[in-house]
Amino acid sequence: MKDNRSLIIRFTFVIIGVIFLIKLFSIQVLDENYQLAAENNVMKGLVEYPYRGLIYDRNNKLIVYNKPVYDLMIVPREVVIGDTLNLCEHLRISKEDFRDKLAKARSYSWYKPSIFLKQLSNEDFASLQDLLVDYPGFYIIPRTVRSYPYSGMANALGYIGEISKSGLSRDSANYYRQGDYIGLSGLESKYEEPLRGKRGIKYRMVNVRGLEKGSFKKGRLDTLPKIGENLISTIDIDLQEYGETLMLGKVGSVIAIEPATGEILSFVSAPSYNPNLLTGRSYSEYYGVLSTDSLKPLYNRPLMAMYRPGSIFKIVQAMVALQEGVIQESTRLRCNRNIIGCHGPHSFENLQGAITHSCNPYFVQVSRKMINQGISEDTYEDTRIGLEKWRKHVESFGLGSPVGIDLPNEKGGMIPNVNYYDNAYSSTNWKFSNIQSIAIGEGENLVVPLQMANFAAIVANRGYYIKPHLIKSIGGSNQPLPEYQVKHYTTVDTKYFDVAVEAMAEVVRSGTGQYRAKLEGIEVCGKTGTVQNNNRPDHSVFIAFAPKDNPKIALSVYVENGGQGARAAAGIAGLMIEKYLNGCTDRTHMEDYVLRGDFIY
Repeated sequence: MKDNRSLIIRFTFVIIGVIFLIKLFSIQVLDENYQLAAENNVMKGLVEYPYRGLIYDRNNKLIVYNKPVYDLMIVPREVVIGDTLNLCEHLRISKEDFRDKLAKARSYSWYKPSIFLKQLSNEDFASLQDLLVDYPGFYIIPRTVRSYPYSGMANALGYIGEISKSGLSRDSANYYRQGDYIGLSGLESKYEEPLRGKRGIKYRMVNVRGLEKGSFKKGRLDTLPKIGENLISTIDIDLQEYGETLMLGKVGSVIAIEPATGEILSFVSAPSYNPNLLTGRSYSEYYGVLSTDSLKPLYNRPLMAMYRPGSIFKIVQAMVALQEGVIQESTRLRCNRNIIGCHGPHSFENLQGAITHSCNPYFVQVSRKMINQGISEDTYEDTRIGLEKWRKHVESFGLGSPVGIDLPNEKGGMIPNVNYYDNAYSSTNWKFSNIQSIAIGEGENLVVPLQMANFAAIVANRGYYIKPHLIKSIGGSNQPLPEYQVKHYTTVDTKYFDVAVEAMAEVVRSGTGQYRAKLEGIEVCGKTGTVQNNNRPDHSVFIAFAPKDNPKIALSVYVENGGQGARAAAGIAGLMIEKYLNGCTDRTHMEDYVLRGDFIY
């Protein structure tokens, strides 16, 4: 009996021992989780950041590249400080700032490296390289920031900066880490994913205190960073710089488009800033200065500034009226200035003459017939029905909503609808006589400059547009992006655009645009606009395209408080067209006039 009990006890211990052996074998050999946990205690992953993709203009001129900078790292436990003052002088910081940064690094970790000073320049690096031998615990790691060989196009290119906490919370892919840099505006933001590339990682062995002891597994687990893809833009940088020069000292915008493709040739927002200001260690300082500037250089006017369109809107009214059968090209109406004020010596024009002379009474009468659906008297219900029909036509010209440019923060302007006026008048009892100012591009109509450049391209194309865009291709494909190959047609038949083209040609040939937009050997089609601005000087507006047949460039120019459209805006537009089509301008007197800027005197 005792022998049996002894055997059972022995057998039990053997069984328990076998179970423990099997479990240990499983833990040490079969189950990788424990192996990984052990390895994680001795390895540290160091992120290797890729070079961000470059940006070129349409002629392969480099307009954005990467410049090396250096982060000064610190490992507090290893720090031995001799002459603190000497180090502070080389770092260009105060002793108090030095102590604060050292305390911050110690609070993070005594053994792990952290950034002591960000984005040192090549000059800073050169002055520190030999000095750091005498300051153990400090070392340099290289990084890059954006650099710009040209001083313009800042509002389109945008800038990069350190990702914010809110940006991290919105990162659903969990790609970014605190301290990473990301595109914050412009093309840098819109094309962030292809530009950023893909991070690599290098694993290092560390001891229990976090100190490095060499590579882990001879680098077999390391991955190399993948360089970001380059962007080929649609911009002609020479034309861009010329436009920025012409807009010096002015507030407004110049946007030029290639009509057949929707490619943006120039994108000028004035005033602007040198994009090199928002790179490197000076980013925060200069951003603060720019963001508080009363002229708002960070404000992207081509996309965000909303203005009344003024007389250039009369071309839209003419096209819609022809489509609705309200008028014909031969329709003549008296310039009845009892209806609304007008300008210039004309009295009984057909449609082409009304556009050429920008006759206000003509277009008020035409709009009344159109919106009241052929009824001469104002009626509440007919006006409501007619306004919605009119609005659908107008929206097909890319007005009233964003056109879809490849930049963030595009505004859509406004084309008023029935609900807007119901709210404005707190009732449904309104009629055409209450809203007739929209007939001549005033009143509640609002557009952004990009929309009017796109409208000029629509007329140049005789009825369609391709979404304006700034990027031709990504990477080495050299292929246009699919979304920018689709033609968007208006609701107006192509045949009706001939009268608009001929009228715009006449504006420059012998009308208000002849003095500053007329060019030798190039038939320019344009339309001036003088936009009311309450109690301040009017805005000067001009849209144009050229040549008349097979047009290569369409543009809009807005000069705030510039007075008549035939002056500031027409002068700038004529020079831009001449520069692009001829490669230069011989009209130095016109350049002098534009650069002086005394348009309203």
